[in-house]
Amino acid sequence: MSSLPYRLVATDLDGTLLRSDDTVSQRTRDALAAAAAAGAAHIVVTGRSVPWTRHILDELGYEGLAVCGQGAQVYHAGEHRLLTSVTLDRQLAGIALAKLEAEVGPLALAASRDGLDGEVLVGSGYRLQDGPLPYLPLEDPADLWSAPLNKLYVQHPDLDDDALASTARQVVGGLVDVVVAGAGIVEILPLGLSKATGLSLAARRLGVKAADTIAFGDMPNDIPMFAWARHGVAMANAHGDLKAVADEVTETNDADGIAVVLERLLSR
Repeated sequence: MSSLPYRLVATDLDGTLLRSDDTVSQRTRDALAAAAAAGAAHIVVTGRSVPWTRHILDELGYEGLAVCGQGAQVYHAGEHRLLTSVTLDRQLAGIALAKLEAEVGPLALAASRDGLDGEVLVGSGYRLQDGPLPYLPLEDPADLWSAPLNKLYVQHPDLDDDALASTARQVVGGLVDVVVAGAGIVEILPLGLSKATGLSLAARRLGVKAADTIAFGDMPNDIPMFAWARHGVAMANAHGDLKAVADEVTETNDADGIAVVLERLLSR
């Protein structure tokens, strides 16, 4: 049997495990299966909340643990069960949002409600980036705060993602965390929450440690995961901030970057 120097393979979803057409190549499936045969578990670690993730996992036949909602949720895909969940303090979030809008002007908003079936609310002017995913229009601003939330999404009419996130960290960084999770996706999270938080919880359930983990990603929200794992691999299509802290850079998600690394490790 081939050997692998890791017992856990953690992969981001969009821009990493998924190709641009939202599929996983047979080559990557085979490489992950070979890693499993060598004794390594696979965990999906995504910024998407469970309702926006589980249909993809079901289509992939994925039955393991998944870290969703930027680390807020640990989800058992095989059992369709939410194991842990962290929510955003709505009072702090409201204060942070008011402070940020006082600094940069009105923002377009969306929010992810907590739970296995938590809806995504989308306000006027907010541009969805991930295709035809289910959401509810946010018609009354008060509805934003009417149920527990995992996170807020913010967009600005003029500032780009990096500039908006940087300004938000300067203005409200002591109240909430702010991450860039993809093109047009700037998120406000509970302070101290990251993909590393959820991944460490999921890894503990599997009896593996950071030193046993190789992680793959493509966006700045993967930086804490790379800091936690023993080895961080950025895709060639990754954001420059992630490449700067990666241990190595592989091929793009469309060129089977995960498989390229796993095949090399398994061939040793």
